[in-house]
Amino acid sequence: MITIKSPREIALMKEASQILVTARQALFEKIQPGISTEALDQHADKIIRDLGGIPSFKDYEGYPKSICTSVNEVVIHGIPSEKVILKDGDIISIDIGVNVKGYHADSAFTYAVGNISEDAKQLLEVTEKALYIGIQEARPGNYVSNIGHAIENFIKPYGYGIVETFTGHGIGKELHESPQVLNYGPKNQGPKLKPGMTICIEPMINLGTKDVKVLSDGWTVVTEDKSLSAHFEHMILITEDGCEIMTTQKE
Repeated sequence: MITIKSPREIALMKEASQILVTARQALFEKIQPGISTEALDQHADKIIRDLGGIPSFKDYEGYPKSICTSVNEVVIHGIPSEKVILKDGDIISIDIGVNVKGYHADSAFTYAVGNISEDAKQLLEVTEKALYIGIQEARPGNYVSNIGHAIENFIKPYGYGIVETFTGHGIGKELHESPQVLNYGPKNQGPKLKPGMTICIEPMINLGTKDVKVLSDGWTVVTEDKSLSAHFEHMILITEDGCEIMTTQKE
């Protein structure tokens, strides 16, 4: 069921969003060759809790850590580990969720570690642009499917693989709610967007094939061909006249 959020619920989600943005910025400043993904997780956990939030991902359906750290061919749900040490030329997607009084915020960004290849640079630039192309379709009266349609049309000329197995989603009291927000597909299908809806738009784009697989830990999703993958996500509030990106820095 798609829920319309009350002003109180929106205020709590905005509070969670600002904690998330603070944690995201702090992690960005830590990303460099030689740091472990476990150290990033511990840093994020402390910041989120110190600011009055709870990491949404910790113990979610058994997930063991507070953030997801997905390096290179890992698409999503990479589990932080002392054994995963970032090195020059890597890319890392960091997905963060924050819970404030039962309401969630969720966002992901992919970052360069040191000097990355031109192919990796373009993948990051294009995937981030695709996110904002999708956000442009997030307005009242528009179909949810038009978000994915716009993302797919933008990505197609680059020949990248658009991950279909995992998608964007509604969010609120639950980390994942209706509607499903695809990154591909036809126009003018499914539900229409209404003021008060909160959704996460999150293109996951691979340098090679769209095909992915889940590793034996039950969480880590990797590209089938071991190609690089980028992931950008914002949480969006549908307003009376458009939308508001909630997981961005307040002016």
